[in-house]
Amino acid sequence: MQRPSIPNMTSPSPIEPNPNPPKFDPKAAHMQRPKVRPLRGFPVEGTDPQGKKMQMLGLADARQISDRMVVTAPAVQVLIPLMDGSRGLDEIVTQVGRGLNRQILEGVVAQLDDACLLEGPTYQALLAKARKEFDSSDILPPAGTAQFADALVMQAVGQDATEQQKTEMGPAKLREIFDLWMKEALKEAPKPSFDQLPRAIVAPHLDYPRGWMNYAHVYGRLRVCDRPDRIVILGTNHFGLGSGVVGCDKGYESPLGVCDLDKQLADLLRDKVGPKLFEHRYDHEREHSIELHIPWIQHVFGKDDSGNYPRVMGLLVHDPAPNNGESHDGAGVAIDPFIDALKQTLGVIGGRTLIISSADLSHCGPAFGDQQSLAGESEEAKQARNKIVQHDLQMLEMVVKNKPGELVASMAWQQNPTRWCSTGNLVAALRVVEPTEIELLNYAAAMDQQGATWVSSAALVMR
Repeated sequence: MQRPSIPNMTSPSPIEPNPNPPKFDPKAAHMQRPKVRPLRGFPVEGTDPQGKKMQMLGLADARQISDRMVVTAPAVQVLIPLMDGSRGLDEIVTQVGRGLNRQILEGVVAQLDDACLLEGPTYQALLAKARKEFDSSDILPPAGTAQFADALVMQAVGQDATEQQKTEMGPAKLREIFDLWMKEALKEAPKPSFDQLPRAIVAPHLDYPRGWMNYAHVYGRLRVCDRPDRIVILGTNHFGLGSGVVGCDKGYESPLGVCDLDKQLADLLRDKVGPKLFEHRYDHEREHSIELHIPWIQHVFGKDDSGNYPRVMGLLVHDPAPNNGESHDGAGVAIDPFIDALKQTLGVIGGRTLIISSADLSHCGPAFGDQQSLAGESEEAKQARNKIVQHDLQMLEMVVKNKPGELVASMAWQQNPTRWCSTGNLVAALRVVEPTEIELLNYAAAMDQQGATWVSSAALVMR
């Protein structure tokens, strides 16, 4: 099968040294005893002062509140665990040794603070600004979907595409590739459409280039269905602070337009669950597991006679396995009362509701901490890939047989060996819908050429 054309995702240019690095402030208490925020590290190609390429360490905000990145020497990874707020700089220098001196450490601390990667006033100012901006609008603007549409336009007209061209051409290009993907995914399907609007669907939240097949398998079959009165999207909280179920009290925008919030549903859920449901609403600011479904919804269902796309509500559901359904720290919204509240509320509101479980499955390979590369035809690599697939299919069988309790118990007992990231929203969808029939439409996995990352997903329908 020939894969439909997608935007070329090229690697960034090598990082040049910063000629004006941030300055260390000796009067700042948070710099004297630095405490790093949750970070993610990754390799970056940099250049030394002579222009020679060298491998560097990239550090970014694991919570995605800051979009700044620090590029530094790989040896800095030894310092990060010591920056927990309990040690002064001189103590860190003494403990590390290895040629580290106060001047070098001060430079690292200044970089981290400038990028808002340290706890302290610089980060707090950014957080306050982000939350103010979040609360100033009823609609969450697009992020990844807008970038993808821009990439499609640049693929068509060149890298110098203007902002006007991106705005004018982006929606049509997005619709065009959605239609192409749906045609490709369903060209040999015995039943390329659903007979009626299902009660729930399962589709990925992978980026489109890796996940298009499973998006298309589900959304392509929805094109002839009745339009739902509302859509509830159950996602995964990848970066946020919420330890339990987290609701969003906003609508969502994509390059195709706006899906307004189903305010009646949001208000009734607030009444039943309490304000805690929206306490960490800011977690939705950069959460892709909801946003990536918005343009698909808009494309397949269109606008009603009043010119409106379907109303939506986004909710992030935590993994119920580690703490028997309770929130991970006991302070958030547990899964059982949330499910009860959502079922009761949908019963009161009535009408046609479509629930979307935005679910990715296994996350494997060296990039996720595994030792075994998954690429190639060695016996070890083939066995590793087969083991992942077998585990996925065993867990999906529990979903298809409508056994959410067994799924949670199995994940808890096995300690989620392949790092499924969406057990929570799968379980919530099953228990809210209580389907009489569940069908697995497609299963797929995406792996990079080096075998460092493997992410699997599935397309399912619940009737």
